[in-house]
Amino acid sequence: MKSLWKWGLILLGFIAPVLSANAQAVKAGQSATVAFYNVENLFDTEDDPKTNDEEFTPTGANEWTPQRYAAKLKNLATVISQLGNGGFPAVVGLAEVENRKVVEDLIATKPLASESYGIVHFDSPDARGIDVALIYLKGRFKPTKSFTVPFANPSDPKFKTRDVLVVSGRLDGEMVHFVVNHWPSRRGGDESATLRGGAAQVARSAVDAILKKDKDAKVIVMGDLNDNPTDESLVEGLKAKGQATDIKRDELFNPMVNIYKSGIGTLPYKGEWNLFDQLIVTPSLLKATRGYKFEFARVYSPDFIKEQDGKYAGSPFRSYAGKKFLGGYSDHFPVYMVVTKN
Repeated sequence: MKSLWKWGLILLGFIAPVLSANAQAVKAGQSATVAFYNVENLFDTEDDPKTNDEEFTPTGANEWTPQRYAAKLKNLATVISQLGNGGFPAVVGLAEVENRKVVEDLIATKPLASESYGIVHFDSPDARGIDVALIYLKGRFKPTKSFTVPFANPSDPKFKTRDVLVVSGRLDGEMVHFVVNHWPSRRGGDESATLRGGAAQVARSAVDAILKKDKDAKVIVMGDLNDNPTDESLVEGLKAKGQATDIKRDELFNPMVNIYKSGIGTLPYKGEWNLFDQLIVTPSLLKATRGYKFEFARVYSPDFIKEQDGKYAGSPFRSYAGKKFLGGYSDHFPVYMVVTKN
């Protein structure tokens, strides 16, 4: 608990300066797409001696060649360009990127190359070297502050995972905050659930620090949370609820709850859909009378990013099945939400 208070104070110090600036007016009727995509092991082809990335090299177990890397970039750029309500998405959170270079290569790949995307990225201590990042249309979003909040496991000081990325800035002139996550995986049973509960507290502390300075701040939490919207880490740890009419000021609205309950997910496991990839908002985005307001959220799953045949038909068309290169997109479907000027 002491560590959470410590990081809360640090977060306040970073965020305070950006909240005092006057926001520019957002045009009436204007909409913006905010998305999240776990891009499944977006590694370059070079061996980083500081991380366990050897399998993603030309001579490694996955035979990760420049040609396969280029094909992966093309696939991902195609998907990202189509997310949302028409046009390119304004802001996209990414998970499983190895470094800034792969994100630079991604936004330099057609069709994303036709736009001007910026990057927010910090290296995380994850053993495999995978991080989260944020890309944004430079003409629409102007970052003002960005930083990461680490997660520590008190029972295992050697445990390393992805940091939480916090980015504050002006979306079409209006202050919006993004909290990007990739919580610990489900490997490890009950212990892993405890870790995700801790990660939820870290993310919640980031949100609380923002809200403490501005109770009406518009915050969007996104990420691969490795838990479903109805799991304890979301409901109790993050205080994210699915009923818009019952949201209290200290709670978050999770539009993915009803999507999940309807049987839709972003990745299957043993014949059932999980919805680990989520977009969650503060009540100010749900009930806004000025500026941007939450409209809807969706899982993006067109046929071309699905397996077409066999027992995995309908599942995400991924890059690899074991060590076999399939040439697909990702093992997760992306998610997106649309906000519109009220």
